[in-house]
Amino acid sequence: MKIAAFDDHRIGLVEGERLYDVTAAVPAALDALPQQRINWLIAHWAEAQPALQAARAKAAGRALDGVRWLPANPQPPHVFAAPANYQKHIGELGARVVTKKGRSAREQGFFLKAPGSLVGAGGVIGLPKGSTRRFDHESELAVIIGKPGRDIPRSRAMEHVFGYACLIDATMRIEPETHEEERSMRKSFEGFTPLGPWIVTADEVPDPQALRNRLWVNGELRQEASTKDMIVGVAELIELISSVLPIQAGDVIASGTPEGVGPFAPGDTLRIAIDGVGDMSLTVREREAASPRPY
Repeated sequence: MKIAAFDDHRIGLVEGERLYDVTAAVPAALDALPQQRINWLIAHWAEAQPALQAARAKAAGRALDGVRWLPANPQPPHVFAAPANYQKHIGELGARVVTKKGRSAREQGFFLKAPGSLVGAGGVIGLPKGSTRRFDHESELAVIIGKPGRDIPRSRAMEHVFGYACLIDATMRIEPETHEEERSMRKSFEGFTPLGPWIVTADEVPDPQALRNRLWVNGELRQEASTKDMIVGVAELIELISSVLPIQAGDVIASGTPEGVGPFAPGDTLRIAIDGVGDMSLTVREREAASPRPY
C-alpha cells in the first residue's frame, strides 16, 4: 500500500496513477492537528483498517499530477540519520569529510535532522541567499517506524518497521578552518530533507537490503548503488537507535548515502528513485530574502 500526505494535510492511498482521499479514516479531532494524521494512522494501523477500507470505497480517484505533495510523514517525532554508511562514500569528500579515520555509522552512531526541514515531492530545496558555500545531494532510503520500542535487538527490529520512502539528505559542507558548523544544523535548512513521494508499507518491500537507489541532477545520473552495500543495515540501525532512546511510531530513519555525493545549485532539478519505493523530483532555488546570519 502507498500512503501519501497531500494538499492541506489530507491522507491519500495511491493506486496506479490515481490517488484516493481516505482522510475520513482518522478521527475528526485531528482536524485541529492535521500534521499529526499520518502519525496517528501509523500508530493505530491495525484498528484503523475498517475505517480505511470504508473511506477508500467512497473515495473518487484523483490524477496524481493534480496533487500538491507534502512530506510522506509531515511531522515525525524524530528524523534520525546514519553517517558514513556506505564504504565507497567514506572519504570521498576529501578535506570536507567529518567522519574521521574511516569510521562508519557503526562507530559514530546517529545524528538528528530537524523535522521542520522536511519537504514533499515537487517541492523546493531552498539555499541561503547569496551563499558561496558548497551544497551537496545525498540519496537515501528512509525507514518509517510503525511500532514503538526501546532496546530492540536486531533479530526483532524489522517488526518495528511500518514502511519506506525516498529521502534526500541535502547538506551544506564544512570549510576546514573557517566554517565548521555542527552536522545537524548544516543539514536542517528549510527544504533540506525531501521525503516522499509516499510511504510504501513494509509488506510491499520484501528485502530493504536489495533495492537500487539512484539520484540525478538535471538528468545526469550522479548516484547509483544498492542498499545491500550498507555497512549498518536497517535492522542494526534500529537496534543502535533504540539502545539510546525509545523509537516512536512515525519516526524516520535516513539510512545513509552511497558514493557519488556532489554539489547542486539554484536552478537545478534533483530526482531520486528507489526501486519498489518511489520516484520524485524537486527544484533548487535561492531564498528570496537574506538571513540576518549569512551562510
